[in-house]
Amino acid sequence: MRTHTRPRRMTWLGTSFAATSLLIASCSGDFGGEAAAGDDEGGGEETAQDSGEPELSPPPEIDCEVLDGDDLAEHTIKFGIGLAEDSPQGRAVQYFGDYLSECTDGRLTVDLFPDSQVGDDLEMMSGLRSGTLEMTYPSTSPAVSFVPELGVFDLPFLVPDTDAADRIFDSEVGDEMLAEFEGSGMLALAWGENGFRQVTNNDGPIESPEDVQGLDVRVMENEIQVTIWEQLGANPTTMAFGEVFSALEQGVVSGQENPWVTNYTSNFWEVQDYGSETRHVYTPFLFMIGEEFYNGLDPAYQDLIQEASDATSEYQRQVAREMDSWARDQFEASGAEVNVLDEDQLDAFREATAPVYDRWAPQIGEELIDEVRSVAEGE
Repeated sequence: MRTHTRPRRMTWLGTSFAATSLLIASCSGDFGGEAAAGDDEGGGEETAQDSGEPELSPPPEIDCEVLDGDDLAEHTIKFGIGLAEDSPQGRAVQYFGDYLSECTDGRLTVDLFPDSQVGDDLEMMSGLRSGTLEMTYPSTSPAVSFVPELGVFDLPFLVPDTDAADRIFDSEVGDEMLAEFEGSGMLALAWGENGFRQVTNNDGPIESPEDVQGLDVRVMENEIQVTIWEQLGANPTTMAFGEVFSALEQGVVSGQENPWVTNYTSNFWEVQDYGSETRHVYTPFLFMIGEEFYNGLDPAYQDLIQEASDATSEYQRQVAREMDSWARDQFEASGAEVNVLDEDQLDAFREATAPVYDRWAPQIGEELIDEVRSVAEGE
């Protein structure tokens, strides 16, 4: 029986127990619906306005040799996600299921449970460990509870664009972070894209750090994220994602921040007057499988699942990026005012949030931050 292995170069690992405990404490609270989607769950109380469908690339052709053999058992993989079936996340899992079914002549199939039907991210990750769920697709933010180094993705403006994200995901340091789950009861097979986070609110356009001062904004239940908004002079309030729509509607908070797909499909355009493309944090997804389940599979199935995961990762990132620009346009078409910050404006935010690195680098690891930044910049 084979265990899941990846190449590893132990250059930045060695986070102290105290640092690990601190990050776990900061991210192990009640994530609610937020964690279910890496803060990308469809959480509005009504369906999104019908504004047409995005123009998306078709799923890649599945090119494989069908596995054959009487000794290959049949398995149905229970796969839970936080988003809807037609989200980039849901479309990716459907492609993954098609890939496995086609390449095994139906011996491996996927049963998709969307919309947090089987729990939020932390609950679904726990399901991988207990065996009640085989696969899930969480955000890195709650996964920090298991791999504190993933907190690097919560730092502001670390990832400048999607090309940089791909360089990180496809690098040795990206493989090292995935490999850190080994022995946790879960395995991380590939990266996915949640996206760049943007601010929506009811006070006015966000064009400079001064515009954020005093803003009552809902943020993720993550201490690094809270630090960002405190540094900008806002009044951050943490709450589960499922509570955000009502909190905005009732004026408990004036704003929130999420990728455009979430902002649109969660119907925040109904309760938000402004949307500002600040791109202040980039959040990935993790394509995950239960370790005991994986290790119990035939080696041929293990290889196929990794192959399908890699193909699905590329497809999901592409669809997420295509839907992102569409969702921003739909958010604006639905009645909200949208502004896109230029580089000078973004530079002002980068400067204003720079102290966040000083605060969290000792816990995350300065060497890791430097390595990820170097890879992101193509050095």
